[in-house]
Amino acid sequence: MKELLWLLCLCLLRPEQCWSSRVKEQDFMLLAGPLMEQHSSGEGADLVFDCSRPRPAASRLYFEYLQSRGVTHFKVPLSWAHLLPTGLPEEAQQTVVSCYHGLLRDLVEAGLRPLVVLHSDPAVPQALRLRYGGWENPQLMNVFRLYAEFAFREFGAFAETWLTLSDLCGVFHDCRSTDGSKPLQQFIQLNGEIHRSFHHQFPGRGRRLSVGLKAEDAAVVSQKKDLTSQMDFLSLHVEYRCDYEQDFHKWLKQLQMSSGNVPVLIYDLTATNCPLNELEVLGNLLQVLNSNDVNILGCDMMNVLDNLDLHDAGISIPENVRDSYQSVWNKFRSQTPTQRDAFLNESFPADFHWSTSTESFKVEGGWSEGGKGETIWDRFGHQGMVFDNQTADVACESFHKVDYDVYLLRGLGVNTYQFSISWARIFPSGYRSSQSEKGAAYYDKLINALLESGVQPVVTLFHWDLPQALQDHGGWTNLSIVEAFKDYADFCFSRFGDRVKTWNTFSSPWVVSHAGYGTGQHPPGLKDYVVASYQATHNILKSHAESWHVYNDKYRMKQGGKVGIALNSDWVEPLDPTSPDDVAAANRYLQFMLGWFAHPIFVDGDYSSALKTQIEEKKKECPLFEPARLPVFTAEEKKRIKGTSDFFGLNHYTSRLVNNSNGGCNPGPEGVGDFEAHVDPSWATTGSEWIVSVPWGLRRLLNYVSSEYLNVSKVPIHITGNGMPTEYSGDTLNDTDRIEYMRSYINEVLKAIKLDEVDVRHFTVQSLMDGFEGPQGYSQRFGLHHVNFDVPDRPRTPKQSAYFYAELIKNNGFAPRSHFPTGHRIKHMTPSKVTPVPPSTVPSHAINVWKKFSNQSKFERKLYHYGTFPHGFSWGVSSSAYQIEGGWDADGKGPSIWDVFNTSGIIPNNATGKVACDSYNRINEDLYMLLALRVTSYRFSISWSRIFPNGRRTSLNQKGVDYYNGLINGLLAYNITPMVTLYHWDLPQALQDMDGWENVDMINIFNDFCDFCFDTFGDRVKFWMTFNQPYTIAWSGYGLGQIPARVKDPAVTPYTVAHNLLKAHAKAYHTYDDKYRKAQGGLVTIALNADWFEPKDVNVPREVVAADRAMQFQLGWFAHPIFKNGDYPDAMKWQVGNKSELQGPPESRLPTFTEEEKSYIRGTADVFCVNHYTTKIVGHATLRLSPKSYEYDRDLSEEEETDSPTTAIKNQRAVAWGLRRLLNWIKEEYGDPEIYITENGVATDSKTTWDDSARVFYYKTYINEALKARDLDAVNVKGYIATSLMDSFEWLNGYEVGFGLHHVDFTNPNRPRTPKYSAHFYHQVIRDNGFPTPDDEKMLYGHFRKDFLWSTATASYQIEGGWRADGKGLSIWDKFAHTPLRVFNDDDGDVACDSYNKVDEDVAMLKQLRVNHYRFSISWPRVLPDGTTKHINEAGLNYYHRLVDALLAANIQPHITLYHWDLPQALQDMGGWENNSIISKFRDYADLIFSRLGHKVKMWITINEPYNIANVGHGYGAAAPGISLRPGTLPYIVGHNLIKAHAETWHLYNEKYRPTQKGLISITINSDWSEPRNPYKQEDIDAARRVVQFYIGWFAHPIFNGDYSDTMKTIIRERSLAAGLPKSRLPEFSAEEIKRIKGTYDYFGFNHYTTVLAFPVNYGSLQHYDADRGAGTIADRTWLDSGSSWLKVSPFGFRRILNFIKEEYGNPPIIITENGISERGPVDLNDIHRSHYYEKYLNQVLKAYLLDDVDIRGYTAWSLMDNLEWATGFSERFGLFYVNRSDPNLPRVAKSSVDLYSSIISCNGFPDPNSGPHECLNPGPEGTTAPDTDDKVKFLGMNLSTEDAAVGLNTTFALLVVAVSAAVLSSVCFFMKKRNTSIMV
Repeated sequence: MKELLWLLCLCLLRPEQCWSSRVKEQDFMLLAGPLMEQHSSGEGADLVFDCSRPRPAASRLYFEYLQSRGVTHFKVPLSWAHLLPTGLPEEAQQTVVSCYHGLLRDLVEAGLRPLVVLHSDPAVPQALRLRYGGWENPQLMNVFRLYAEFAFREFGAFAETWLTLSDLCGVFHDCRSTDGSKPLQQFIQLNGEIHRSFHHQFPGRGRRLSVGLKAEDAAVVSQKKDLTSQMDFLSLHVEYRCDYEQDFHKWLKQLQMSSGNVPVLIYDLTATNCPLNELEVLGNLLQVLNSNDVNILGCDMMNVLDNLDLHDAGISIPENVRDSYQSVWNKFRSQTPTQRDAFLNESFPADFHWSTSTESFKVEGGWSEGGKGETIWDRFGHQGMVFDNQTADVACESFHKVDYDVYLLRGLGVNTYQFSISWARIFPSGYRSSQSEKGAAYYDKLINALLESGVQPVVTLFHWDLPQALQDHGGWTNLSIVEAFKDYADFCFSRFGDRVKTWNTFSSPWVVSHAGYGTGQHPPGLKDYVVASYQATHNILKSHAESWHVYNDKYRMKQGGKVGIALNSDWVEPLDPTSPDDVAAANRYLQFMLGWFAHPIFVDGDYSSALKTQIEEKKKECPLFEPARLPVFTAEEKKRIKGTSDFFGLNHYTSRLVNNSNGGCNPGPEGVGDFEAHVDPSWATTGSEWIVSVPWGLRRLLNYVSSEYLNVSKVPIHITGNGMPTEYSGDTLNDTDRIEYMRSYINEVLKAIKLDEVDVRHFTVQSLMDGFEGPQGYSQRFGLHHVNFDVPDRPRTPKQSAYFYAELIKNNGFAPRSHFPTGHRIKHMTPSKVTPVPPSTVPSHAINVWKKFSNQSKFERKLYHYGTFPHGFSWGVSSSAYQIEGGWDADGKGPSIWDVFNTSGIIPNNATGKVACDSYNRINEDLYMLLALRVTSYRFSISWSRIFPNGRRTSLNQKGVDYYNGLINGLLAYNITPMVTLYHWDLPQALQDMDGWENVDMINIFNDFCDFCFDTFGDRVKFWMTFNQPYTIAWSGYGLGQIPARVKDPAVTPYTVAHNLLKAHAKAYHTYDDKYRKAQGGLVTIALNADWFEPKDVNVPREVVAADRAMQFQLGWFAHPIFKNGDYPDAMKWQVGNKSELQGPPESRLPTFTEEEKSYIRGTADVFCVNHYTTKIVGHATLRLSPKSYEYDRDLSEEEETDSPTTAIKNQRAVAWGLRRLLNWIKEEYGDPEIYITENGVATDSKTTWDDSARVFYYKTYINEALKARDLDAVNVKGYIATSLMDSFEWLNGYEVGFGLHHVDFTNPNRPRTPKYSAHFYHQVIRDNGFPTPDDEKMLYGHFRKDFLWSTATASYQIEGGWRADGKGLSIWDKFAHTPLRVFNDDDGDVACDSYNKVDEDVAMLKQLRVNHYRFSISWPRVLPDGTTKHINEAGLNYYHRLVDALLAANIQPHITLYHWDLPQALQDMGGWENNSIISKFRDYADLIFSRLGHKVKMWITINEPYNIANVGHGYGAAAPGISLRPGTLPYIVGHNLIKAHAETWHLYNEKYRPTQKGLISITINSDWSEPRNPYKQEDIDAARRVVQFYIGWFAHPIFNGDYSDTMKTIIRERSLAAGLPKSRLPEFSAEEIKRIKGTYDYFGFNHYTTVLAFPVNYGSLQHYDADRGAGTIADRTWLDSGSSWLKVSPFGFRRILNFIKEEYGNPPIIITENGISERGPVDLNDIHRSHYYEKYLNQVLKAYLLDDVDIRGYTAWSLMDNLEWATGFSERFGLFYVNRSDPNLPRVAKSSVDLYSSIISCNGFPDPNSGPHECLNPGPEGTTAPDTDDKVKFLGMNLSTEDAAVGLNTTFALLVVAVSAAVLSSVCFFMKKRNTSIMV
């Protein structure tokens, strides 16, 4: 049977050999069809295509193929159910109608004639059956008639031949009976009517209509003459059975005669049961068809084709038959340029995916961050193989800038983002065994950020950056890589697949094989196009297939994603369109490029025959030289590869012209493929030689892909890369060439979808931003966003193409843009109506706010509050018309008072707002920023003179109205609420010419302007502000005359203007209330500005009254009339009235309101809007009477709040806490209204561009104060608006300062907008709706190890005193403290805490604390007065014996530091630590101590904080010995000797004493933790690392790892040599010394207090430690202060540096040997700040221990008691116990932190409060022997309780504060040199 069918097929394929001349006449129908589609489930038989879904891919090419084989007609069964689901033509489904139009048009254009069947289903459509029942209902007959008429009308132009029913008897089963049923008779009658109607409508020749019959029914039915008369031909379903002996010819002839000799159409032909040896049957059949005595109209060929299984995956059409390229070329070759370039103005499908992309090695940077392995591109760049020796080491810094990149994606509005994973970042060696968690965490962060922003990740597993470790073993030429890639893919699927639903295994693998292993232009740089290139492809294909199967087998069912591959391809056309050879060459080009990868995956699992044949022919041509070696897939491999893609990813950029050539024996595609590629010189060029713009090539390529590869694998196409580069020169932002490229190429995609029905689902623009472009480095730019690689910030600035793409995405294509519908329903605002409240008293009741807050401690005031704002909180950003719009005279705009303002000498650089940010012409650019920020509201103002050029309605400027309509509609399209200010200072000049706001006529004129705005925009605007800061208008514009209107009359005019402004506001409010509120449902209010005024002394009543008066004169001036009683506040009326009377005449200069006016003004605001920036300190003052002035009317003195940071605007300090107090004041004063903060922001100078950390700190603190007001004080804060959206014209400051979240380059005519650091921070606040508690701040409950070491510490010089007692020698600190101006307040340690004489008291404190260890130091000169063992001071040694014995008696273990900075002065006189001899002297000293005390002491520290000894004492000179003359060398020499002294001492103990004493010995190293000031910035991250390496690493690295770190060695050496020095200033250890030093520890002794934020600082050629470190440090403003300027409370850093020690030094046992906090100023025994500090820091230690497995063995609190804090004397106090220095007996008094610390010790951690009370919290006996104490302490010679003593101390110190402050001020300049100088505890 197979042979028979094949013979039949041959006849079909070569009809000229089968049919006679008669059969081949033009009217003979060779029938195929209908069009089929796969079952939706993917299983079962194919379904007839019914236009319910898009047409199958490449149907057009399929029709052309049929036509080329001789088919003339094609069956098209219409779907009655889908065309007319209700049966009514007027309710036709237009999408289905259009689909059939397209199908029929394609058939006709392909040369096929449709045969249309009205109804081919035996059943009535279900919807009609439910309504009408069956055919027995005459109504259904009528519905069918209407349907037929509708079909003829819609489709009659396309088809000549029709059937009403395909099988009459299938519908009417009684059709064989003689009479038939009534329904049948009715239908026959109906069919007759339809037949007559058809011929009446189409009277022309060749039109035919019939009804279909089965062959077995035909003989009977043909007797029904009324039916046969309606048939223009006899349509038969024929089953030809070979085993049935029948004269088919005779039967057919008889049937025709009985039917009236009408022509016969064999509509459906099936041959069955034909044995193999009965081939003669075929001859019989052909003979019938070729017979002259049977009138055969046509014959069906489709079932024969089906029997041949041409659509089965196992049998494909032979390639010489299935010539897709020829078909596509034929389709498009005849297009004229006009036809080709015709633009299609339509939309993409609703579910179309818009994307942009990046690739890991091009953008990530961080080339060695987080343990990332080297890639082949890293090696390539470092070997100088890239343009200008550039590398991808930093690239765009995307590794650190996830938020920056996602911001850009939000601005674009894309719904997907395609990026690649760096294999070497996940698996540094390429194998799972080397997995880097930090690398995986980066991609977790990126994916999560995308999803949070509504962007779906599309992940490419491999985009060219192979781990170098794999390349070292052959890379893609090594078969083992298949398994490695499979495992890597498996990891990615398992790690990220729960969130990633679209995967590309490879992107452009052709480039890898071609350029990496063929031409060598890319890494790995192999030039082997004979073997390596083909082998690489072979392994890539297998790797892809294995990865697909991994996903398919393990993950698809659970994750539900798709895996594909992104293949790159040019489009090619023949150089000579008339040359068949060139056409064939073009096909070969595609086979060698796209087909190399696509054919195995999408067709049959193997390389194409064209490719294989060409290579084999070349081999024959070249017997002496093998030009190519194509590997062979096994049958199993083919099966494994075939069909391994869920979509066809296509990267396309350009096209080529190709001619046939003789490539000879040259390897490579052109040589082996015998073609040459060319570029038409008329094609537009780009920044790359290989990319020219040929847009139409994309449409043709899509058609080719659909035809060539997707007939078998019916998967959609994803365009995974399309774009063009520009050169890095000229105008990089105004990239019009890229816009035209994108516009044209994307439109070609639209044509392919709409006109060609190619199934394209996804379009990706390459790329999101400029990046590292391979061998071209940064010289070519593909980005939609410009990246400035010349600055460390790597700022990203949208190009014009980004705005074009965003607009395209918003419109989903090119369909004409529809205006925002005027009937669009926008949610009405429903505020709680403001209820007027009684007038204020003098002072107001709101003075309670000062009572509540002004006595807060700094700790309470600054303590950060974590929480979130309520759902629905409004987050916004602001601007104003004159500041941003520009277009000052554009499109009929009239001049405003600011346009004509003479800025000469007033505004820097005579700046104006005539262009400003050019927002009038850049709406889309502003919308981009708003969309990226994800604000919910945007506050902007309307330019009065843009709407009404002369200020009056008669001058209406429609273009101005259009601008605001466009802006408002754009906002609403992005769900951003417009908050519109009607007047923001830019009065039309024409109105100022009539005296402006001095003129009462302005009230009605302004109302008319407002009325117009409400009427025009109010259907969409629901939040209106009449005026912005009327205070500024009145005072600065008409009082001081600083701004337009520039009236300088401080006495009267400000009051007059304010009076008119209030009445104008009220009138506008009532206009809205009366005319618009009911319909529009909006809010109307006014935006008032208010500073906060803090009294100089809250305890002085008149100062508080003065502060209240200041509030009333500023805020109350306008708020009191509106929100209270319609009149000015009494404080203001009283003050101005009295001043006026004193000045004469007696009338008040403050105007009065009539009772009617008061009633009219009262309550004219729906919410309270306040603008706030700063806080002032005010006091009462009696100011002069002359000249008369609003300023003097207030009787106030005003000062800055000097503790807070300055800003770029004078007298506008950042005083965050003032906002909370202001909000509370508004609540109290105005009856708890709903409050919107409508402006709040900070100015930075113009030099601050993108890295505006000061603004981040500002928002971080101010917004938190608003949160406190909302959460803690129940202030009804409803919204917050940051000022401002972007840098703009800042009034009198011009462009010298900026408030923007976005930087605007005003030197560039494009006014490019670039997001600043603060933009990303503000987005995070919006995203989080505040400040949810971070994990760092969450308490962890749990316990430390059972043998945990709990301790506290002191140091000998700081506490002992007895400086000359019992033979003690002088120390360097004795000399330093007795040197003038060295120690604050001339304090010294002569007596200190007198611990030399107070052993019992000190031990009693320790017992009260319940510690089990006590760390103290031995004074070297007390034991060895001259530093040597020549003389041992036994009295000194005896002190330490007594102390140790007392400790042991109390069950407290001594932990002794041998050296805590107090070097014998005698040794310093010999050079001290600079002299190598000190190493042996220190060893001798230690030997003595070990021998005397070692049998009792088991814990030793050699040296405390060598960093401070070396750098602070010998570099800065801020500590003893105070040397600062050689900062570039001496600190390193001293450090070198300290390390060696420690090592020798350790070895001494280890070898001589450890065996018997069995103690532990180590060194204590101190360090801050360092974070980058800007965490998104690589250079800040690098600076933070240097800070840590130069701090802790200086000493830890040699001891724990051996030798100084490479960082220190490299930097110091390079800087030394650059300065002309012969060698590094850092001494070198010999190999023997390294060996001797390494490992000299038993634990890691660690002192830690705080964290810093680091940033790079270039010190030029200066040679010192700070210059070597190359970093500056600051603190986050939200961190709590201490008594030490350098110490900020930052607990999170403790855990991080403990983890650093673990990772960097091999997780050694750690004993925290110091940690604590200081205070300064008046004594407060309730030291809540210290309790807070210990709780938070200790909890971080617990997290490090329990969560991070850091080996922490102990914790030591610094310090036991207040003591001499080195150079700061006694002014800074770290103690848990207070030492009363006013009492000669120096009594010790416990602070409240003692209870906290002792309870933590008792609990050995933090018991979970949810588990109920823990026994450790029950008061009970102390863990150590209780001291003999009562509750009395000595105070000023009296025995007092600790509580009474605390009161006495507080009182005493309050009296002393003035004297102490004076001392501080006189000495501070000597002690504030460096922050590091103070870390000496």
